[in-house]
Amino acid sequence: MTAVEGLFWLATALLFFGTAGYPLLLEVWAKLARSHSLGSAYAPLAEPMVSLVVAAHDEEAVIAGKVADAHAQAWPADRLEVIVCSDGSTDATVAEARAAGAEVVLDLPRGGKVRAQDAGVEAARGEIVVFADANARWEPDALRELVAPFGDPGVGYVCGQVRFVNEEGSNQEGLYWRYEMAVRALESRLASVTGGNGAIYATRRAAYLVVDPIMGHDLSFPFNMVKRGWRAVYAPRARATEKMVPSIEGEFARKRRMMSHAWPIVLRGGMLSPRGYGAAYALMIFSHRLLRYASPFLHVLAFAANVVLVVAGAGAVYVVTLAAQLALVAAAAAAGTVRSRPLLVARYYVLTTASVALGLWDWLRHGTAAGWDAPEGTR
Repeated sequence: MTAVEGLFWLATALLFFGTAGYPLLLEVWAKLARSHSLGSAYAPLAEPMVSLVVAAHDEEAVIAGKVADAHAQAWPADRLEVIVCSDGSTDATVAEARAAGAEVVLDLPRGGKVRAQDAGVEAARGEIVVFADANARWEPDALRELVAPFGDPGVGYVCGQVRFVNEEGSNQEGLYWRYEMAVRALESRLASVTGGNGAIYATRRAAYLVVDPIMGHDLSFPFNMVKRGWRAVYAPRARATEKMVPSIEGEFARKRRMMSHAWPIVLRGGMLSPRGYGAAYALMIFSHRLLRYASPFLHVLAFAANVVLVVAGAGAVYVVTLAAQLALVAAAAAAGTVRSRPLLVARYYVLTTASVALGLWDWLRHGTAAGWDAPEGTR
């Protein structure tokens, strides 16, 4: 085997493992370990004081509904406070939140979502601090299910299950999230999750981390909690829904922006340092996070090596593999005019993979702003 063949097969193997091999490994691992189902081993937890923090920028259309949604949770009213942190809103977000009955409303200058959340935690009275997006709607027992894992004193972070809804658009994000939630459940059973989501998650007040304002909680909290001796777990019965970006192209733009926040976490936020992980969690970080972020570069390497091998006449197998790669790109392009589920999935995969590399480019070229705006079509 030549060096070029070795590079091609290495890149292909890593892409396959990161997408399909890793979940299969977790399935086998979980069966061998006979791990318990999430929630079955947690001690009963008294109803602690909970502070539910919602960071909001120009959310007048949805903030009253979010406050009502929070107050409708199956949790004692005297043990729950809703804190709305307006991040430099220019509309009626503050007035709507107060009128809706939020216990605390902070009218802050624009500093970004993370700094607004920091301010909310500083104002919080709760032992458990819970976070939600302004447009996220929770099932009535979601808060109770989210708080339950804190019955284990070693748990410092819990994320719930988010389901994206949009019946009319072309976005395939819902398909991806079903895959992501299945992987997250296995990681949680075996060690800790490697990522969270902004729609529904919580931390102990004592475990809360103040991070760089461009480094969101979703990616920076789980691995940093593990480094500090906490477990970061997934509570699948803590369910929320959010309206997804309607189109794949809109999702591409959203993920590109998200990756401009994620790359600083990967490259200078401590994710690459294995100190404090343990062998199992280090494997999870490599397989679920680092391979995913390397995927656009692995695709380029596999394609370039494949072209060289075909030109060199290395064998019919390389003609087939090159044809398969070109077919994927052609299917993604065709989905722009033909609404077919397989073509849309191909387009989603190609554009979201490209967004990883372009997010890195954006961050390296001009940095990443701490501020954020709601993606179009999600309110």
